[in-house]
Amino acid sequence: MNPGLGLDTLDPLPMNRVDFMLNLAGLLLWLEWRAVRLGAPLAAAGSISAVLKHAKPRAARRWLHLAGLVALLGIRCVFYWRVGSKLGWVPSLDLGTITLPFNSVSLGRMALYSVLSFGVVLAVCHLWLLLLSMVNRRVPDTDPWQRLVRQYLGRLEPWPVAVKLTAPILLVGALWWFAHAELVRQGMTAAPGSAAHLAQQSLLVGLGTILAWKYLVIGLLFLGLLNTYLYLGSWSVWAYVQTTSRNLLRPLHLIPLRLGRIDLLPAVGLGLAWLAFAYAEAGISHLFGRLPL
Repeated sequence: MNPGLGLDTLDPLPMNRVDFMLNLAGLLLWLEWRAVRLGAPLAAAGSISAVLKHAKPRAARRWLHLAGLVALLGIRCVFYWRVGSKLGWVPSLDLGTITLPFNSVSLGRMALYSVLSFGVVLAVCHLWLLLLSMVNRRVPDTDPWQRLVRQYLGRLEPWPVAVKLTAPILLVGALWWFAHAELVRQGMTAAPGSAAHLAQQSLLVGLGTILAWKYLVIGLLFLGLLNTYLYLGSWSVWAYVQTTSRNLLRPLHLIPLRLGRIDLLPAVGLGLAWLAFAYAEAGISHLFGRLPL
């Protein structure tokens, strides 16, 4: 081993994987905290703990998950600052439409990134839950997985489909509008030329929330396609995946896509979904770069 080899000579790319794994760990802590808060009805539906056959924590200890999450976010910001700065690591916050860079030279900047990056992961999780709620709105509560989705959404579940679709777009757009001045001051993005320019940016950043559904939709359609031709087991989650996949493909049911005994609908739907998200991502990014219109 070369004694002169230091942190500054190492590849910073593994830091991105560490960041991703820590965000997943934080998300699991959050979901467990929510599961304990919701109590016995959620456990009966098949909570994360029940699904993984873990013992359910006592209600008196429910705050340990939240305390663990706060500790995780606090400790990792120090780690990012001390190690990331030596590696020359520049983490980024992917908002779908735009990516915001965070230089790891200051503890305050890394503390902000630690909180915001987890916030993005938590927002994506809730966007996924909203999509499952909309797509499977006719699935009864006898399905344990859909019941779990509804209980995690809580007060958001009764919202009409139109509200579930538009609320994230408007909320994220409003957050961009109000946070933009500080982002400009921090040197993370350029200042808009006018209020109209900022309004257009806010709209496109809000529309970028639909890109958060890309991996969920494509993943469900791919697993549904596999489950159509391969036996993946008797676990109830596969039945739920198949139901969700069929509901996602419902708009294509009127198109004759069956050749004899071969159903082409799952494969065609998967291809169309991939193309739709690819063009949406490219189109939104292209429009954002051309602003103001």
